[in-house]
Amino acid sequence: MSQRVELVWYGDDGPWYSHGPQHPLRPERVLLTRQLIHESGLLDGEGVAETPARDASDQELLLVHTEPYVDAVKRAGHGERGPWWQFGFGPGDNPVFPQMHEASARVVGASLVAAEAVLSGRAEHAFNPAGGLHHAMPERASGFCVYDDPAVAIAWLLAHGAERVAYVDVDVHHGDGPQAIFYGDPRVLTISIHQSGATLFPGTGFVDEMGEGDAHGTKVNIPLPPLTGDEGWLRAFREVVPPLVEAWKPTVLVTQLGCDTHHSDPLANLMLTTNAYAETAAVLHDLAHRAAGGRWLATGGGGYQWASVVPRAWTIYFAEMAGVEALDELPPAWVERARRVGGEDVPLRLSEPRIAPASSDHSEVAGVIEEVRSRVFPTHGIA
Repeated sequence: MSQRVELVWYGDDGPWYSHGPQHPLRPERVLLTRQLIHESGLLDGEGVAETPARDASDQELLLVHTEPYVDAVKRAGHGERGPWWQFGFGPGDNPVFPQMHEASARVVGASLVAAEAVLSGRAEHAFNPAGGLHHAMPERASGFCVYDDPAVAIAWLLAHGAERVAYVDVDVHHGDGPQAIFYGDPRVLTISIHQSGATLFPGTGFVDEMGEGDAHGTKVNIPLPPLTGDEGWLRAFREVVPPLVEAWKPTVLVTQLGCDTHHSDPLANLMLTTNAYAETAAVLHDLAHRAAGGRWLATGGGGYQWASVVPRAWTIYFAEMAGVEALDELPPAWVERARRVGGEDVPLRLSEPRIAPASSDHSEVAGVIEEVRSRVFPTHGIA
């Protein structure tokens, strides 16, 4: 019997994607997520399974990245000296780390296993929490990202028979990699809802970035002001994303589920709670079935409260994918482990109290929604 939902596990047989203990992108967030999913019983039901990842081949990486770049990643990660700064590496966001190519190729391979699962029909939904490295460009590392696994997965889907792909990115940072890589490709709809590039890295993702040539109108951005909370964010998401994805009718829905939109995240300024993630997950699940024949490939993404927020957020998403109502109260043993590993307090529940309305101007959010709808919707025949 084929599995309906798969959790794709990065694996214990390869080097971890880790920039070092002082870097905000910590691999422990993926380990804690897997443990919470297991200990919450989400893999116990029929039709839910964990699948091992594999390494992406060079040929698969070259669907998006250039040969000089892949070669540079390999050489730098094995200690060779070179002008690696030309490829975006150096102190700060993108330090060179040991076995960088092998670790990065495993992240991409996990997203490709998920792509294979949904395109072949082995699974309806598949989730790679280690993925979502959406800032990497064809020949440059950026924003903690070496290889762009969502973009490689999309390119692989197109090369293996998918006619159209919809990519929805809910990370607090603009999904600039997939947008740039497919900017002229009319087969790929990219939608990114994020804190405005006027106030946050990478400084892109404005409404007028709509694609070029035949792809004009297929690149969609919803740049929100700092301090936007659950109400404003969900309004923008609901009023823009479902109509566009439904009109697009993609072969596969691909999502990047960054949770650095959380009000406690140290690297950004939106004000969401985990309640917004539950509502977003439900909308995306419904869209996958109504617009994409149930085919949903999800990846992780940003999130820098790596013990207290990330595992809870991604467990909420995976529970929705699996069609299971996860218990709100977290397993006590997991909470104690997360506190010990993270060195910080960890909430006892998936849900959170509503927080006071943020001070962002709701008229500004409404203005962004109106601008997107007036400029983008007509190109898709939506009134």
